[in-house]
Amino acid sequence: MSFSLPVSPDLLCQRFDAPGVNALVIMGSHARGDAGPYSDIDLVRLVDEAKAEVAGAGSHLLGDILVVVSNVTPSKAERWFTEPTAAVESIVGVRQARPLLDRQAAFAAIQARAHAFAWDETLQMKADLWASEQMVGWVEEAHKGLEGLRRQDPGRLLNACFGLSWGLTSVVKVQRGILTSGDNGFYHEVRAAVGAESLWSQLCAISFGVAEVHDRPPSLRERVVAGLSLYVATAELLRDALQPEHAPLIAQTVTLIQNKLEDAYHGAS
Repeated sequence: MSFSLPVSPDLLCQRFDAPGVNALVIMGSHARGDAGPYSDIDLVRLVDEAKAEVAGAGSHLLGDILVVVSNVTPSKAERWFTEPTAAVESIVGVRQARPLLDRQAAFAAIQARAHAFAWDETLQMKADLWASEQMVGWVEEAHKGLEGLRRQDPGRLLNACFGLSWGLTSVVKVQRGILTSGDNGFYHEVRAAVGAESLWSQLCAISFGVAEVHDRPPSLRERVVAGLSLYVATAELLRDALQPEHAPLIAQTVTLIQNKLEDAYHGAS
């Protein structure tokens, strides 16, 4: 795998090294070797706990190259291994990362830990609880979607669209412990893990607006209908993970969606 940067590594070190910085690490598309002409450089700085606010974090333009700098303290790095929401988003990126500077092998130790990482029972219990809570949280978006369909209201439909696509896909990603390569791979990798040809994945594709309906892009209304059906499919997928205190509300929402979509179907026929 090739590793090249459109900006000199020495320049990055000179510009973004500072007291309290223990490592400068390239992550994302440039570390993977699949960056394009508009890809930004993701530069992670490992910093001392007391230096969490080291100056320079944020977005910078070096010529016409965007460099996004983030500070990671030891406590934040620890969450990559102990919190399911952080693990699914970070472990693969840490495995693929390329250090530019690594004082006292601070990053090497973290990367070795990432390579040895395994999703365990403790993480799964945390993931199940988080996913169950999220399914309750997205009930509001389901109601917005139903009311938006009733009123033909773009505002409500647009509000519903995010939770019934990105939101539900994130729920499955975390509950299933799907270690994703990054934001760009999120959609394909979660669908592949569930089954690219499964009903869940088909509904997911329509809710995101990337699958055709009747040989054309789906309308906003069709995306929300698919998203509501995705809520039902996600509840079924996560049935064993739903917590007793959350399950009744989720089941009630599933029944409401099924009844209202069936009524709408019969009303249109």
